[in-house]
Amino acid sequence: MSTYQSPRRVYLETYGCQMNVADSEVVGGILGTGGYALTSDIAKADVVLVNTCAIRENAEQRIYGRLGLFSTYKRENPGILIGVLGCMAERLRSNLLESDLVDLVVGPDEYRKLPGLMDRAFAGEKGVAVRLSRVENYDDLTPLRTEGVCAWLPVMRGCDKFCTFCVVPFTRGRERSRSLRSVVGEVGDLASRGFREITLLGQNVNSFRDGANDFAGLMREVAAVDRSVRIRFMTSHPQDMSERLIGAIAEEVNICKYVHLPVQSGSDRILGLMNRTYTVDHYRRLIHRIREAVPGVALSTDVISGFPSESVADHRLTVDLIRELRFDGAFTFKYSPREGTKAWDMEDSVPEEEKGRRVWEITGLQHAIALEQNRELIGRTVRVLVEGPSKKSPHEYTGRSDTNRSVVFPHADEQPGEFADVRIDRANSATLFGVRVGDVIGAAPQSRGSAA
Repeated sequence: MSTYQSPRRVYLETYGCQMNVADSEVVGGILGTGGYALTSDIAKADVVLVNTCAIRENAEQRIYGRLGLFSTYKRENPGILIGVLGCMAERLRSNLLESDLVDLVVGPDEYRKLPGLMDRAFAGEKGVAVRLSRVENYDDLTPLRTEGVCAWLPVMRGCDKFCTFCVVPFTRGRERSRSLRSVVGEVGDLASRGFREITLLGQNVNSFRDGANDFAGLMREVAAVDRSVRIRFMTSHPQDMSERLIGAIAEEVNICKYVHLPVQSGSDRILGLMNRTYTVDHYRRLIHRIREAVPGVALSTDVISGFPSESVADHRLTVDLIRELRFDGAFTFKYSPREGTKAWDMEDSVPEEEKGRRVWEITGLQHAIALEQNRELIGRTVRVLVEGPSKKSPHEYTGRSDTNRSVVFPHADEQPGEFADVRIDRANSATLFGVRVGDVIGAAPQSRGSAA
């Protein structure tokens, strides 16, 4: 524990995926028990920590930009500590340690050491802890969560897939799962504190294993804790999307009818080079099976454009697949070479301008599809979990449907955490707009089979 006469204050910024958000909550819990206190005011901080992402180059460049800004605080207060946490710390530790600015470099499996490392750093010793673990899952720790409506809950860490473009196995290590009992217990605690939606997280969440318990079994156990709490999950790998999991989504009333299932490419040749371990036909049949079993399900995906050697014909196959399968949403990225991956040794042959053009084409197509799908909901009533005021007007509230659609409606007497039925009267590609009908519902799940 820190020997400072009063709790030193830590300012923590988080970048990247939802797992990083959850990790920052774990860090907050560790720091609290270690004698430190979080602050939202960087000007009052004794320690500035940035929890980083390394999945793409532009994410790392953004962090370097923030570190440049932090140097201003360092000049004004030479005693302040600057620390880099997470995937970028794991991947670029040598570069970071060469900087006079950075005092702490801590990887995602070493957060338990943070209070001690910070104590020693205040005494002048740089803190470094980046060893990956085969067992660390922070199963016994209580994350520091503010009260709210939605919570992220990691159930497993790491990845064993080794896609040739991805640094995750190198920055977060191999797969290991929490115990089913600890996850169920945490869901119960969150429900008792008023959280109304919980998303189970993992780099490859449906590879969860705890003895004989698979992810489908975990989902059913979690859903049964409190039927008034919505359960989501992400992210899945198509190779591990089992019939048992599809059945759980279909049958459990409070498991959201939404699946994020990255395809990455519509070309079997490119999927092979990516080491994705499935074919386009396998993926297509999986999508059809999910839609057959879960009427009204919403599906989203990830796509990488410009992977090494991706030809115009490969790109067209991806475009054609998106047009055929009609996803509710798609996150499309330009391929970014990552040192240490197998794709790093492949020639990055697609020019950046062409990558951008392909992303633009896919994004435009997906926006058109999403707009058509959302407009089909005009005149229908959807149940919305109220999250709070919209970004554009305090007179409007926003929330999400069971199928993860954002819904905006005029605010009356709703409170965050309640459910409201909203009749949709207009839509764009990203958002539904409507008016509330009937009374708000204190806590009730979406009815099975809803289309929104």
